[in-house]
Amino acid sequence: MIRKMSRKHALVGLAAAGVLGVGIAAPTVALADDKSPSPSASASADQGTDRQQKRADRQAEFAEALAKELGVSTDKVTAALEKLKEQHKGDRPQRPSTEDRQEWQKDRQDWQKERQAQLKERLDQAVKDGKLTQEQADAVLKAVEAGVFPGPGGQGHHGGWGGRAGK
Repeated sequence: MIRKMSRKHALVGLAAAGVLGVGIAAPTVALADDKSPSPSASASADQGTDRQQKRADRQAEFAEALAKELGVSTDKVTAALEKLKEQHKGDRPQRPSTEDRQEWQKDRQDWQKERQAQLKERLDQAVKDGKLTQEQADAVLKAVEAGVFPGPGGQGHHGGWGGRAGK
């Protein structure tokens, strides 16, 4: 007995095939061997637009391959991908701006300088109290500045001086 497929079932099947196609084609496109040289650290603004153009080209190639695999027009696949991109745009976290990152870095450096000053005061007091020699205090400061200990100046661990934050 042959059953007629409803339009809803056909659309669901097409959507499932599209998801499967994306799952198969996306890693292939992402891992495609790009023969162009990687950008240097001194990349200019026009390289940023070049990167956007390359990305647009890769997306167009992906849409074309997916359309061919699904047997639908490239325009239809491109429109569907753009629609999904817009729908999920709000789901992605906002990347901090360059100014925000620079401000955060400056705040971190200020905090590290403040902590080093506090450490120096405590070490000076320990020398004054006779608990440490000046050479020992200098060695501790040098080790902290070199990043041997967690905390100011060094890379440290989660939360700085206390190891993990909150402990």
